[in-house]
Parts: sequence; C-alpha cells; structure tokens
Amino acid sequence: MVRQDTSSANRRRSLLHDNGLLLACLALFGAFFVGMILAGTATYNEEQREHGSTEQVSIIGYLTTGDFVEATFENWESEFLQMGMYVVLTAFLYQRGSSESKPIDGAAPQDEDPRKADVTDATPWPVRRGGLALSAYEVSLAVAFFVLFFASMALHALGGSRAFNDERLQHGQAAISCGGTSRRRSSGSSRCRTGRASSSPSPRSSRSRSSCVSAVRRSRSRSQRHTTRRAPDSRRSSARP
Repeated sequence: MVRQDTSSANRRRSLLHDNGLLLACLALFGAFFVGMILAGTATYNEEQREHGSTEQVSIIGYLTTGDFVEATFENWESEFLQMGMYVVLTAFLYQRGSSESKPIDGAAPQDEDPRKADVTDATPWPVRRGGLALSAYEVSLAVAFFVLFFASMALHALGGSRAFNDERLQHGQAAISCGGTSRRRSSGSSRCRTGRASSSPSPRSSRSRSSCVSAVRRSRSRSQRHTTRRAPDSRRSSARP
C-alpha cells in the first residue's frame, strides 16, 4: 500500500516537472483571459449607461457581444502573426549570439534533408510516407500559424463590425456591413433626419433623436433671426427715390 502511494506521488511529481512550462503558460493564460472578460464586461456596461441605456449584460452575455470578439481576436491576430513570421524568418536569417538562430559558422541539424534520414519506429509518419505528405509536413508549422492568423483577422473584422454597428444604431445612424454596404435602420435614423419623432422610441436612441430635433430647431431659429435682421435694410432700399 505504501509503495503504491509512493509510486502515485512520484508520477504526479514527474508530470508537474516534465510539463511545468506548459502548465504555467496555460495557468497564466487562463488568469489573464478571465481578467480581460471581467474588465470588458464592466467597461461595456459603463458605456451602455453613458449612452443612456438601461441594458446591462452579464458575463455570459458579454461573451456574445462584438466587443468581446473584437478584443479577443485582435490580440490573437498579432500573436499568431508574430510567431508565424518568427518561424519563417529564423529559417533563412541568422543572428550572431542568439540561441534562437541557426549556427552561423556550421551546418544546422534542422537543415538536413529528411528524405536521407534513417527511418526508425520514432520517425514521423510523413517522413516515412514521403511525397506530398512530407512536403506539407516540412512547412506545416508556418502554415498552421498563418491559418490561425487569417482566421483571427477575419473574426476580428466581424467582431469589430458588429461592435461598430451597435454603436451607430445607438446614435440613430445606419449600420454598415464588413463589405461597406449600408442598410437603413427601420426606425430612428431616417426619422431623425426629417425631424419626426419615432412612434416607439427606444432608450438607446432617445438622446440622439432629441439632439437631432434640438439641432433642427436651433437652425430654424438662426435662419429666422437672420431674416428679420435683413428686413429693415430691404425696406430702406425700396424707399429710396
């Protein structure tokens, strides 16, 4: 019984020792990601209150907003691009004194042709298979990073477009798509331009509509004052012989 407990403890200790870097990175990622979600939820709700909206989202609800998608994949986009370029550039460029660079004065083991390597049980399957599988395997790391980069860039654009449209709709403006085409909101923006109030105003657009109406009224009052000032001048000019 004691031997079994000792063996189990040794396996756990060996697991932590052999995978300490991975576990530490995953723990830090999880902590920072949760912190970003909590801070993002608080910021999102504060911006909603500043826009005169009583709508408040929960942490789960924030995960479905464009703000969360944009903030998340904006960070991932830069990281995947950085790692992809790092993989590609270190395959061709050198840096004296850097442990990440290939040897400058000697042959690099990673440049050996896998087609000439001895095949053993530990040899990866693409190397044993050869042909197209080996060609794809040779560039698989860079391809994986660039696929993740372009996927993150697309999701960044979609999340940013959604967040941008939410803000425009709150101000009574027309929403736009990622392709630049615009669609007219069924209520709010067009009525604000004509100076007519909406029959069913929403809390989000009440401030923008009132500001539009106030701007129209101020413009009309200024034009009326300008007309009344010019009236005496026109009468005097008509009275001259």
